[in-house]
Amino acid sequence: MNPIALADARDGEGTPVSVKIRERLQAARKRFNANDNIAEFIQPGELEALLDEVTVQMQGVLNSMVIDTENDHNTENTARRVAKMYLKEVFKGRYVAAPTITEFPNAEHLNELMIVGPIMVRSACSHHLCPVMGHIWIGVLPNEHTNVIGLSKYARRAEWIMGRPQIQEEAVVQLADLIQEKTQPDGLAIVMEASHFCMGWRGVKDVDSKMINSVMRGAFLKDSSLRREFLSLLPRKG
Repeated sequence: MNPIALADARDGEGTPVSVKIRERLQAARKRFNANDNIAEFIQPGELEALLDEVTVQMQGVLNSMVIDTENDHNTENTARRVAKMYLKEVFKGRYVAAPTITEFPNAEHLNELMIVGPIMVRSACSHHLCPVMGHIWIGVLPNEHTNVIGLSKYARRAEWIMGRPQIQEEAVVQLADLIQEKTQPDGLAIVMEASHFCMGWRGVKDVDSKMINSVMRGAFLKDSSLRREFLSLLPRKG
């Protein structure tokens, strides 16, 4: 491990920034699982320091895999690229606050079924960090007190939730909790269909299988006819 790079990844007291963030989380008794957001415990400038630290650790992984990054022009800057990809792109949902959402009162007292989707989502399985690629459909049954949010905001929230190492079943529940809290509808339904590269890229190498799961709440859970209406309006493949 390059000692100069390691020094750059530490603060003035010689403590890695990851340790400082972890200590704040532990002091607050906050969970920091792979699919948790920890943005409120990261201080200004620390994400860049964390990027430096992850770069050093990723270089160590490449070294342990016996890859000659000094002479192989293809992997010379791979450690930095991978660190940046994880922190600022595919796992960004762990390290940044939720996107701002403008809410509007339900002035027209809308109470009919509304469906948003398919929303393209990209995540990674927290078991192997392999990509999870799929679509989400969101059904909302508003009431006169429901907050109305723009259609694009559903996609922004989905992207924020999925931008972490996830298990599909838990990801859909997290998204449902978030939308429920923001809009307070009479009913909420979410269906997700996704391909898991941990099955297609490794293991059984089944590239055609998909996982479909759903969350039904409120009226969708109690009213079977409403549930059937929502499911029947989702586009069918093949």
